[in-house]
Amino acid sequence: MHQRSLALLGALLAFGACAGTAQAANPPAFAAPATATVHPGVMTFTKGSQCTANFVFYDATTTYIGQAAHCSGTGGATETDGCTAKSLPIGTPVEVGGASKPGRLAYNSWLTMQAAKEKDADTCQNNDFALVALDSADAGSVSPAIPTFGVPTGLNTTGVEAGETVRSYGNSGLRGGIALLSPKTGFSVGQGSGGWSHTVYTLTPGLPGDSGSGFIDARGRAFGILSTLSLLPLPGSNGVSDLSRALAYMGAHGGPAVVLADTSRAAAPVPAAASGPAQAPATKATTTKAKKAAAKAKKAKAKAKAAKAARAKAKRKAAAAKARRAKAAKKKAQPVRG
Repeated sequence: MHQRSLALLGALLAFGACAGTAQAANPPAFAAPATATVHPGVMTFTKGSQCTANFVFYDATTTYIGQAAHCSGTGGATETDGCTAKSLPIGTPVEVGGASKPGRLAYNSWLTMQAAKEKDADTCQNNDFALVALDSADAGSVSPAIPTFGVPTGLNTTGVEAGETVRSYGNSGLRGGIALLSPKTGFSVGQGSGGWSHTVYTLTPGLPGDSGSGFIDARGRAFGILSTLSLLPLPGSNGVSDLSRALAYMGAHGGPAVVLADTSRAAAPVPAAASGPAQAPATKATTTKAKKAAAKAKKAKAKAKAAKAARAKAKRKAAAAKARRAKAAKKKAQPVRG
C-alpha cells in the first residue's frame, strides 16, 4: 500500500508538471460565456442515461467535456466498484447539450482500471471519470466557464479540508429545467479513501442526473466530480471523486494527454476594433460601464449573503445528521450512483 501511495504521488507530480507545460501553449479559441452553447453543467445522454458535464479539457487536436465514468455504466445504480462494473465501450456516441452533433466516449476510468487489473480498493471505488470528445463542428461553441460562477481558475491538487466552502452546478432533469436550482453552495465534511474521495453537503443536495457535475473550491479551482448519493451514515451528503487523482491515473495509463481548460487562460476572441487606432474614451460609455460595475458588485454582495445563509443552513443540517449517526452506526447502506 505504501508503494502504491508513492506511485500515485509520483503520478500526481508528473501530471502537474505536464499540465503546466501544456498550458504554456495557446488554448483553443473558446466562445464567450454569454454566447457559448456547450459548457460545464450541460446535460449529457449516454444511451439514455442522463448526467451533468463537469469541466472542459483539450489537447493538441480535440476539445473534450468531462462526465462521470458511471454515466456509461450498464449495471444497476448500486454497482459502484469501477473495477468490476460494466461500461459501454470507447467510441460510444454521447449526446451533449448545446452541441450540434454527438460526441464520442474517448476515455472511461472503469474500462481503464479493468484493463490494468487494478486492485486498490480506494481507487476502484472512487476513480469515476470519463471524457467525451466533442465533434470539431462544435469546437467554436465551447466555453470552460461554469454558469453563475464563471470558473474554474485552475486545478486543486491538494483537496479540500473539512469546513471549506465548495460549489457546484447540477443539471438533473429532476430540477424541471429551473436554472435557479442548478448553482449549489455547501461545505466539505472531509476527505477519505487516501484522498480519492470528498464528502460534501450542498444546498440543494445532488440528485440523480447531477452525477458527473464538477465541484470547485473557494478559490474557484476544480477539485472533484459528483459520484455518489449517500443515504447513511450522512443522509443527504454526496460523494465527490478527486479530479486531480483521476487525471493522474488517466495520464499514467495511456489516456488522452489533456489540459484542464480554465477561465484564467481561456483565449477570448479579439474585437475587430482592437487592431485599429486608439479611440478617445467616450464619457457616456464610461459612465454606463461604471453603472454596470456597481450593479454587478451589488449583485455579488447579495449572492455572497445568500451563500452565507445557505452555508449556515447546511451546517445546521450536518449537525442534525451527526446526532442521528449514533443510531445508524450499526446500519450499512451501499452508496448509489446518481
